[in-house]
Amino acid sequence: MTLDLWTFDVGVAVASPEAYAEECLHRLEESWDSGADLVLFPEFCWMGLQRFVSGGDGLRGVSRLFWQDMLPRMSARLARANKTVVLGTCPFLDENTGTLRNRAPIFCAGRALCQDKLNLTPWEDALAPGERLLLWEFAGLRIAVVICLDIEVPELAAKLRGSGVDLILCPSATETILGVERVNRCASARAVELGCCVAVTHLVGKAESELIDENVGGPGFYTPSQSLFAQHERERRGVARTHGFHRERVEIDPALLAATRKMRAETNPSLLTLNEIAKLEIVSPILTNPNQTTNNKKQTAC
Repeated sequence: MTLDLWTFDVGVAVASPEAYAEECLHRLEESWDSGADLVLFPEFCWMGLQRFVSGGDGLRGVSRLFWQDMLPRMSARLARANKTVVLGTCPFLDENTGTLRNRAPIFCAGRALCQDKLNLTPWEDALAPGERLLLWEFAGLRIAVVICLDIEVPELAAKLRGSGVDLILCPSATETILGVERVNRCASARAVELGCCVAVTHLVGKAESELIDENVGGPGFYTPSQSLFAQHERERRGVARTHGFHRERVEIDPALLAATRKMRAETNPSLLTLNEIAKLEIVSPILTNPNQTTNNKKQTAC
């Protein structure tokens, strides 16, 4: 399965919402036409529409412009047989409840799906967290979309243990190189501990938005560190950039992932269970006098 990872310049110079959408659509079609099966765009790549929104509430304005106006008009070009795209993320407004969520639209071989961000950063205080993680299948792979900060949460990875996830797609938006490092280093850890592939792509450019302003990042791709992957590049980190559109193409072999999970004669953290860890007691030695030593076993942590 061929996967293309696109950085997206949220500050691209365009004169209309339609022209902004075309910046995404023609790169998507370029990928599909040149052999990509699946394409991933970054978190908040549609916040570049805020410059075309009037009024005080930019997030709700962007939500209505994208979900109610732009997306229905793009849907015919997004629904291609045997092709899939995760179209970044955009604030989604539930008109019935007034709740905003950071939502990723997914078009999988003609099916329309979505995934909400589950853990929010301090500057996403106008948004509400999602409540479910969707596992879906495409091209022989079981896939989850885990958005930006969510990849940094080990409890979420623990929930995925034993689920058979083959590929985690992580659309991200970060304003500093430290944010890029946190996302990418945790993505690598998720690949090791879950025995799956993890793909990351970041937003770049400057946006006229109260939610995101300056953005930096690049694509990343990580595989399990198991023997069947020994001859493969297991950690691929693209150059961190501040602007422009850049594509990274990777290949994923579902049979290789399946074969790796059947190999029981090598250390593989993805095959471990949580049963014993769940019973683990965390203890801390407490001394009444910092200069005092003790042989009391109840106060000894090792």
